[in-house]
Amino acid sequence: MSQSIRILSTKTLLPNQKQALLDAHFDVIETNFIQTTATDFSLDSVNEHLIFTSQNAVKNFLKHPKAAEFKQNKVFCVGLKTKIMLTEAGFEVEAYMGYAEDLAEIIVLIYKNASYTFFSGNLRRNTLPEALQCAGIVFNEIQVYTTTLSPKPIQEKVDGILFFSPSAVESYLAANKIKNEICFCIGETTAEALEKNKIKNIIVASQPSIEDVIEEVLQEYT
Repeated sequence: MSQSIRILSTKTLLPNQKQALLDAHFDVIETNFIQTTATDFSLDSVNEHLIFTSQNAVKNFLKHPKAAEFKQNKVFCVGLKTKIMLTEAGFEVEAYMGYAEDLAEIIVLIYKNASYTFFSGNLRRNTLPEALQCAGIVFNEIQVYTTTLSPKPIQEKVDGILFFSPSAVESYLAANKIKNEICFCIGETTAEALEKNKIKNIIVASQPSIEDVIEEVLQEYT
């Protein structure tokens, strides 16, 4: 590279994730554009199977003193890392997919006759609940964390921006504009949030993980 590429991550990366960018001689800026907070919740009305669409939901569910009582319940989740987190905690993951749309399709096609509890955050998308409702599947929802936007202006000129959720897109655009920067997205729903704001310089990771987003950056600039 003739000059140093500057990358902005809209969340703080793990040390090994950041190091992969530093090893490629990028300048890296990290700023958390969203904040998540655990909420108080009850596990008195949990159905037959459990659904998780984020690592944050799993993390806060596992903090509940009664969480271990549900290890006999089968689990459906979105994301490989979410699956790993659940498996390591002793839960049986019946099915996992990369996107909520795909998980909803699997449940509707194969597991329609069971009942479910969906553990979610306050800014979760409607895709999965609407699919279950339209299919007449019995489910309830327990909110286990809250996401709040934390917009802040970025003064430095950057070449690429890493986005990991639609909420981060909304938060970033509340205080900044995107001109020629390339936006690297963890998945299609995050990319859609940019497209709705007429942003066109978008690259979507081949798999919905932070490591795959970073890999796209490396392929683009090195």
